[in-house]
Amino acid sequence: MDTSIIIGSDHAGFELKEKIRTHLSSRGYTVEDAGTFSESSVNYVDYGKKVAAAISQGRFTRGILVCGSGIGMSMAANRYPGVRAALCSDLFSAMMSRRHNDANILALGGRIIGDVLAYALVDGFIDTAFDGGRHLDRIRSMDNQD
Repeated sequence: MDTSIIIGSDHAGFELKEKIRTHLSSRGYTVEDAGTFSESSVNYVDYGKKVAAAISQGRFTRGILVCGSGIGMSMAANRYPGVRAALCSDLFSAMMSRRHNDANILALGGRIIGDVLAYALVDGFIDTAFDGGRHLDRIRSMDNQD
């Protein structure tokens, strides 16, 4: 099991990112924090790109992004080859994003969900394995933009 994860946020997701980072560390994960490092206004795209590039380049197998809604981060991240960022606000979606879609980035809305739900989503996301099988063919199909 890979015990390293990369995490990033903009100013709107900063507080939740910090809580998630602490939560992951308490579970034994090594967390690389791609920023931001305060609640000062920043461009979410910059931090989405940092995390997505690290996943796309194979430096990490899992990442977490947090912005106000999670929408902008997931859109920015999904532009990178091999990145499958899933915006989730319920446990079923977080787990199914792994089981059927082999999602490698969990996107969260810091202004939408609280820390207790965020911990459950993060745990469900990192603890759930990809089912493979017919789902692998679908992922390969997504990667082939023919």
